[in-house]
Amino acid sequence: METVLSQTGLKRQRPRLFPNGEWVLLLALLAEIAVFSAISQNFFTWGNLIEVIRFSIELGLLALALTPVIITGGIDLSVGSMMGLAAVSFGALWNDAHFPLVAALLAALLIGCAGGALNAVLISRFNLRPLVVTLGSYSLFRGIAEGITQGTMNYTGFPQRFLFLAQGYLLGVIPVQLLFFLPVLLAFWILLHRSVIGRALYAIGFTAAGARYAGIPVRARIGLVYFLSGLVASLAAIIYVAHLGQAKSDAGSGYELDAITAVVLGGTSIFGGRGTLWGTLLGLVFLTILQNGLHLAALPTELTGVLTGVLLVVIIGFDRLRGEHRGRVTLGQESDGSDVKNSQVAILCGAVLIGALIVAGTNVWLVRSMSRTGGVAIEATGTVAGKSHRPVIAVMPKAKGDPYFVSVRAGAEEAAKELGVDLIWDGPTSLDAAKQNELVENWITRQVDAIAVAVENKAGISTVLRKARERGIHVLTWDADAEPDARDFFVNQATPEGIAKTLTGEAARLLNGKGSFAIITGALSAANQNEWIRFIKQRIAEKYPGLTLATIRPSDDDRDKAFAETQTILKVYPKVKLVMAISAPAVPGAAEAVRQANRKDVDVIGLSLPSISNPYIQAGIVQAVVLWSTRDLGYLAVYASTLAVENKLHSGATSIQAGRLGTVQLSGYEIILGAPLIINKANINQMDF
Repeated sequence: METVLSQTGLKRQRPRLFPNGEWVLLLALLAEIAVFSAISQNFFTWGNLIEVIRFSIELGLLALALTPVIITGGIDLSVGSMMGLAAVSFGALWNDAHFPLVAALLAALLIGCAGGALNAVLISRFNLRPLVVTLGSYSLFRGIAEGITQGTMNYTGFPQRFLFLAQGYLLGVIPVQLLFFLPVLLAFWILLHRSVIGRALYAIGFTAAGARYAGIPVRARIGLVYFLSGLVASLAAIIYVAHLGQAKSDAGSGYELDAITAVVLGGTSIFGGRGTLWGTLLGLVFLTILQNGLHLAALPTELTGVLTGVLLVVIIGFDRLRGEHRGRVTLGQESDGSDVKNSQVAILCGAVLIGALIVAGTNVWLVRSMSRTGGVAIEATGTVAGKSHRPVIAVMPKAKGDPYFVSVRAGAEEAAKELGVDLIWDGPTSLDAAKQNELVENWITRQVDAIAVAVENKAGISTVLRKARERGIHVLTWDADAEPDARDFFVNQATPEGIAKTLTGEAARLLNGKGSFAIITGALSAANQNEWIRFIKQRIAEKYPGLTLATIRPSDDDRDKAFAETQTILKVYPKVKLVMAISAPAVPGAAEAVRQANRKDVDVIGLSLPSISNPYIQAGIVQAVVLWSTRDLGYLAVYASTLAVENKLHSGATSIQAGRLGTVQLSGYEIILGAPLIINKANINQMDF
């Protein structure tokens, strides 16, 4: 009898504790923790728990703010862009306008309030659709941020007392930013679950028309949640800047979608009327642990999107079915709810099973693909099959999908196999300094032996690289450098002066020392490419006064954008007779634009891979590309990292022996691969990269 009563009590309590089936996500979360504890090194540790909390704060703030928005049946796509605007506004006010730090912080929060108020007025007063309004403000806020910085300015050098807000620990254990998150969590919990306003928000989401008839001030309540969304987004921006040590216009890019995903995964209905902060927290923790666990297991970052997408589509689809079922019950069909709960269990458990199969399948694919390409097969524990612990070298490109870095990886795998070390190759799928920082933090937790990074943003990553060095991890940079005190050595493919001299000389030869040319770079904030451009300008002033640099345009290392930018240059600057593309994908992009415009009077040169430039070189559109052996660069990065781990690479050395590369020269703390090559129609078929 007592057993029956206790089971009945549990059934009655479950809807209160898990009104939207959050218990299923809780079970999935526990399963996720169990799996990663088994396959990921140092996952189930106190230190990693702290890092998970630290990395979830900014996203968590946005998720908290979006929960009441989505409960009302709305959406706010502008929160990520508001982070970018608030971040650069804070940086500009402090750095350029010389505001006191506290005044700049308050001004950034007021800007968030203004952005939230704009959305609130357009949606609540003018009755415009939230999707349309926030999609517009998404572009508006990001555009203003890019206008303030011209796409290049990156505010850094913030005082240590400010950085402590997101990099410091209380009592050496508690992340300081948690002290900002908990009051916001408490405020939203009271608002949603312990106030008349919260009940009104649920009513509005269930049926806005019915809420109006019930006397609820619908416009005021909807306006409130969008106002709060803007305010919290600006607070998240401040934490973001303190965390990374930089204020940049692309701060918060993609965060809006991740925050919405966390809210919906937690059981909040995308159609409104249902959801809890408890569920949002579960969704947030699930996403953060998923990404953290994959990094520690040395599995591809892309799996985060795959697994999250599977769960998200399943949950939204089920939510739709549940809504239809709710409608049938409302029309008079009785139900005890058991069919819905059983369906939910079956569907979500099936989704988790599919996710597990994807992880397992990808692991098998990863091992097989590495063995085919001559790489080192890395098990989930980070050790090579059948071997005890060997040095683990973690290498990060700027963007994994860039053909340049795909080519570099082959050399890295070759060196790892030759030296008998474990190689982890991972990084962002696109240029993203914040993702680079996050991955380095996870590698620190995993306790790898060396980290080698192709730096996207010098100021942004240097803080976390210093942290790695403090933990005894050897740090090298390659392709692009960090701050000198943030790494041990820089593996430089060629000196900036050498690259600039070669490119400028080739341009002068093709233009007969006189004429106008344009540069297509990668990202406008890319430190190494900006260094090349500086020396190109210097070389022109010193030796080629007849050359004129008409414009510099970004491609963001994207072929299609380089194509579009070149089309614009050909129209706006008709006197340009040469396009110098200094990003690997930009060369074929620029060449295709010249080909389609039938501009036989315009030459294309640049830095790129022979493999992707060959068709245009053979067609006479690209006259030459300047590069180094990308495979050798990857080989040298891993070889030098291994020497550092073995204490065979010391300051003051003038050269090292680097396997098949022979003697490689050192200049201070720079390891120089060699002089750049000029690749043209005469020798391109001899290049295999």
